[in-house]
Amino acid sequence: MSLLLTLAMVAGATTTSVPPAPPAPGLRYVFSIYARLGTPIEQGTVDGRRKRLVPITGGEVAGPRLHGIVLPGGGDWQTIGPDGLTEVNTRYTLKADDGTVIDIVNPGVRVASPEVTASIARGEQVDPNAYYFRTAPRFSVAAGLHEWLRRTVFVGRGVRNPDNVQIDVFAVE
Repeated sequence: MSLLLTLAMVAGATTTSVPPAPPAPGLRYVFSIYARLGTPIEQGTVDGRRKRLVPITGGEVAGPRLHGIVLPGGGDWQTIGPDGLTEVNTRYTLKADDGTVIDIVNPGVRVASPEVTASIARGEQVDPNAYYFRTAPRFSVAAGLHEWLRRTVFVGRGVRNPDNVQIDVFAVE
């Protein structure tokens, strides 16, 4: 076998064609959560990152697929780094208008400049386009009318307002 034929066979065997990217799943807006916040409880600096708990004192839920309230008693455990990354881990309870109780665990990240992070921490209104704030809410609910919450993957877009956090929730189609 000639060297040229051998090289052509090896090149053909190792060349793989990359298939085109599949279509991205769509997002469908389902509701927004407006969680009112209490005074943060500072833990201090742990492993070089500021830790605090922000109590959730109540709120509302409104949108095309769900209406109700945010029950008091939940919280947002935050770890704020000097690099502009804030890791959030929230847990709270919703109550739908029909009385169904829905547990939510909502981890996420907020990325902002030090100046924007400081403004948010002071409770100032900040343009949501000045930072990146996304979550991945998971719901626990009994079988019934709102069971779709357990059977769907969601992403959330967060907006930090002076007296609440707004999470716009989208179902991944």
